[in-house]
Amino acid sequence: MGKPTGFLEIERRDRSYAPVSDRIENFDEFLVALEPEKVSEQGARCMDCGIPYCHNGCPINNMIPDWNDLAYRGKWREGLELLHSTNNFPEFTGRVCPAPCEASCTLNLTDQPVTIKTIECSLVDRGWREGWIRPRVAAHHTDKRVAVVGSGPAGLACAQQLARAGHKVVVFDKSDRIGGLLRIGIPDFKMSKSLIDRRMAQMQTEGVEFRSNSHVGVDVSTNDLLRDFDAVALCGGSEKPRDLEVSGRDLDGVHFAMEFLAQQNHRVAGHPVPDETEILATDRHVIVIGGGDTGSDCVGTSIRQGAASVTQLELMPKPPENEDKALSWPDWPNKLRTSSSQEEGCERDWSVGTKSLTGKDGRVTKLNGIRLDWSGGKMTEIDGSEFELKADLVLLAMGFLHPVHEGMLKSLGVELDPRGNVLADTEAYSTSVDKIFTAGDMRRGQSLVVWAIREGRQCARSIDQFLMGSTDLPR
Repeated sequence: MGKPTGFLEIERRDRSYAPVSDRIENFDEFLVALEPEKVSEQGARCMDCGIPYCHNGCPINNMIPDWNDLAYRGKWREGLELLHSTNNFPEFTGRVCPAPCEASCTLNLTDQPVTIKTIECSLVDRGWREGWIRPRVAAHHTDKRVAVVGSGPAGLACAQQLARAGHKVVVFDKSDRIGGLLRIGIPDFKMSKSLIDRRMAQMQTEGVEFRSNSHVGVDVSTNDLLRDFDAVALCGGSEKPRDLEVSGRDLDGVHFAMEFLAQQNHRVAGHPVPDETEILATDRHVIVIGGGDTGSDCVGTSIRQGAASVTQLELMPKPPENEDKALSWPDWPNKLRTSSSQEEGCERDWSVGTKSLTGKDGRVTKLNGIRLDWSGGKMTEIDGSEFELKADLVLLAMGFLHPVHEGMLKSLGVELDPRGNVLADTEAYSTSVDKIFTAGDMRRGQSLVVWAIREGRQCARSIDQFLMGSTDLPR
């Protein structure tokens, strides 16, 4: 694939970012795309591995070497068609996926993997510019109706596949706008919401109906859903956040990350936030507890809001600067990563436990922490290592436990797995209740957008098989 000697002749070159001083002034995307000829050069670096280990890293089964080669040869439209054959929304993954495919790339053995994510995003962005991406309306329609609950990447992928199979699909979402965490959780500077709007328009032309402000199990009866639809796909995500059970948790100024991020996304969309519930980092000393992507999003958002300072704390020890390739490749390695938000200016600290939060007049003013020792494979507190941090705003970004059980899931009576997720396998995606299926984070737990799209597509295939007795939808 690509040019046989390309990886020897051409250096890795990736997209760049707008300068920090410019990008923190707004919530716009700040990626600086490569010129098409430079993208083609990067496609030339894809080597004929024999075994393309990038497939090992990509959950969605992208045919990466093939569309790398097509990009190298200037066959952009053919490359896009191949990309779309496995991924409904490459403009999403091309922006927010951490690219485990690049970690698995053979050239990552020398820390110079092919810029797979950039090539993917370039293909789809060019496709939209050129008008190559159009609705794919089913040639024949069935009399089957499918309800998809949740409009994140799993729900959207499931709905689009089913509509293209000819079924009548209705997507329900409790929020006032469609898109799930892509819409309300991921900051606009990482992914513009116009990308979701564009796909929604495509899907509506394909026959998908979207019903926002429709909270199944609350203001939409689960009995009505089961009566009116031939199949139901539960794609509602994993929304139960992990809490911080320490003294002072109930002080004003201590919030779950998603409350904070959702508010800013509402502001960017022009939706006012009531003063009495407003959470702002402006002129505040912000502590973000949690070192993952959600924590990083809180950092970037706080900086753009004009925080006095931002500190990000992680319970786990600091990862090594470089992984041991012999032990980790082609799997996702444990190594130190610095996000674009962290580069914009925050203090990071590892092996830190929060003992308590203290405040004044009911509002948080201080975080009381302690250093942790992870030697021997277990966590112990280090005596005498207590410390204090000034804290006007504490954001809890410690991950999610499982889907919310109250309401829809309890009403439907679906069986849960030991972790509290909806129980279903990855063959049929069927739950313990007849004609109810599930996919994405609601089934597997908190995960990546690329896993959600994969599961939504595979769930759609299983539903089509269930409804029609056979299916032509791909896995």
